[in-house]
Amino acid sequence: MDVTQAKQEHLLALKVMRLTKPTLFTNIPVTCEERDLPGDLFNQLMKDDPSTVKGAETLMLGEMLTLPQNFGNIFLGETFSSYISVHNDSHQVVKDILVKADLQTSSQRLNLSASSAAVAELKQDCCIDDVIHHEVKEIGTHILVCAVSYTTQTGEKMYFRKFFKFQVLKPLDVKTKFYNAESDLSSVTDEVFLEAQIQNITSSPMFMEKVSLEPSIMYNVAELNTVNHGGDSVSTFGTRTYLQPMDTRQYLYCLKPKQEFSEKVGVIKGVTVIGKLDIVWKTNLGERGRLQTSQLQRMAPGYGDVRLSLETIPDTVGLEEPFNITCKITNCSSERTMDLVLEMCNTNSIHWCGVSGRQLGKLHPTSSLYLTLTLLSSVQGLQSVSGLRLTDTFLKRTYEYDDIAQVCVVSSK
Repeated sequence: MDVTQAKQEHLLALKVMRLTKPTLFTNIPVTCEERDLPGDLFNQLMKDDPSTVKGAETLMLGEMLTLPQNFGNIFLGETFSSYISVHNDSHQVVKDILVKADLQTSSQRLNLSASSAAVAELKQDCCIDDVIHHEVKEIGTHILVCAVSYTTQTGEKMYFRKFFKFQVLKPLDVKTKFYNAESDLSSVTDEVFLEAQIQNITSSPMFMEKVSLEPSIMYNVAELNTVNHGGDSVSTFGTRTYLQPMDTRQYLYCLKPKQEFSEKVGVIKGVTVIGKLDIVWKTNLGERGRLQTSQLQRMAPGYGDVRLSLETIPDTVGLEEPFNITCKITNCSSERTMDLVLEMCNTNSIHWCGVSGRQLGKLHPTSSLYLTLTLLSSVQGLQSVSGLRLTDTFLKRTYEYDDIAQVCVVSSK
């Protein structure tokens, strides 16, 4: 941040500077062949340059630190630090000096001053120093407002303020995907797999210190980002968990409803809160950043009152050869009994074998029945098993099931 001073009519001068860590100096190697006009001059200059690493002069590696020459970038989740100094440039004593620093964002105004008490007096060539810190939690435009009030020897009250505007950028791009797994087909909802894609959209590499999922009270979580190697848990990303600029890394988590919630079908159905991601990283010389996403929500699969799932189906079948599948039909209602009728409707490629419109009998609440059906395909390739209809004769309600599964149909010759 550029140094800004008060106008000449004021007795005090205000200086504001951002505090950042230094960076490693990198040289630009210039070389040529010995038969060229400079000969060995460039190579010798690089060897004599104190900023280069001996033996690796052409690799742009540096051993020296350089102070920042500009304001730099501020990223969401990092800590913004600034040095504020008020200096008495006059030849008289100034009294009742009050320095106030506020940070204005798009949604709020924060007071960052370490102390709200006024300094009794400030003599010639003396200064008042303050260091402010703020963890940035919003992106967009931020304005640092520094206000100074004081009283002259003649009793005149003076006041001025300065504005320093800067932009807060987003360091990471986080995308999430949900996958539903049904290992226990008797429950309405079972394990949920969360895939988190995290991309570094800054211009410098990041050290990913921690990426964890804090589940909601309804779920238990298991991280699937490590493998067992010789009895030790090793990260799937290796020992060096650096994320280069514009690189993306995928993290996987498995969530399972707690027993007290999985037994209550109505609680876990619909939109459910999964939890939030907690991401911690370090950049440059150890600057720490942290982000927490908002509560992640997923839409649980809706099965209605009747659920049809496949227990067994072959992967590959012959063209125009009958094959069997086993279906499981579950009454998801917790209160009423259903009287079901099964209808089988042929499609352009799938043909059902058997009697359509047969009675399946009464199905009590939360109970299931198993059904073995026969069908054949008249078209080769990957075909979708579709065309099942279940009708509840009590409510005259029909449930349609298409694209239940897919099967590969090959020629039997």
